[in-house]
Amino acid sequence: MARIELALESAIKGTEVPGTPPRLAEAMRYSVFPGGHRLRPRLCVAVARACGDDAPELTDAAAASIELLHCASLVHDDLPCFDDASIRRSKPSVHKAFGEPLAVLAGDGLIVLAFDLLARAAAQRPDRLIPLMGVVSRSVGVPSGIIAGQAWECEPQADLSEYHRAKTGALFAGATMAGAAAAGADPTPWRFLGERLGEAYQVADDLRDVAADPEEIGKPVGRDAALGRSSAVRELGIAGSLKRLDELAESAIDSIPACPGQAELQALIRMESRRFLPKDLARAAA
Repeated sequence: MARIELALESAIKGTEVPGTPPRLAEAMRYSVFPGGHRLRPRLCVAVARACGDDAPELTDAAAASIELLHCASLVHDDLPCFDDASIRRSKPSVHKAFGEPLAVLAGDGLIVLAFDLLARAAAQRPDRLIPLMGVVSRSVGVPSGIIAGQAWECEPQADLSEYHRAKTGALFAGATMAGAAAAGADPTPWRFLGERLGEAYQVADDLRDVAADPEEIGKPVGRDAALGRSSAVRELGIAGSLKRLDELAESAIDSIPACPGQAELQALIRMESRRFLPKDLARAAA
């Protein structure tokens, strides 16, 4: 976490310079700090460490870029044209604090900053830049990145697994693959781990939407039902969703490729998967 926070602070501080519109810079910082659990960048660093982490500065930049893209997606997701959420991370969402125009621009600014950060950090290891850029860009773009995932919410019907893979799984897959690529490993075998963890997290998020306290998760609940969106709970029920979550977590753990830190990473993911759940459901499932 210390590595990630330092990398994010350095990236955001680079925007707070003369010439930047002050309120835009403020909105970008507000979008990133204080953060949530930083699951995606932590996963990126964990995979890089399991693969040797021989270029830690590049790992940190990859992890920070993944988190900047995640934060940008949250800013846009909260806008009135999508979820119309007034609270995020236990404080007013960006459009509530700064207005819709600056929220749109802050999200856009974070997206560009993520790729700029990655390009600058790869200057010392240019051989790793192309794989990293490809991995990260595909995790956010079309046809199967988080932008496509958001677009599935605009369709009259969506396959639940395809929707989850794009909206949430894509950036988790980007995190695992970017961690491997930053450490000089082949990123391809790490895709399945990220996709399964992303789908597990989305199932857990669907459970939180019906079973969590808003203060516990720092955002409104009941949004899936209110907006008529596809969800694991709507399709499988709470018991079925819990079973699906366990299946996805075990599948993810079993998929970890052979690497120096394989056993440590398996133990870490098994421990973290329980933290996805609302407190009451986690106690019941223990």
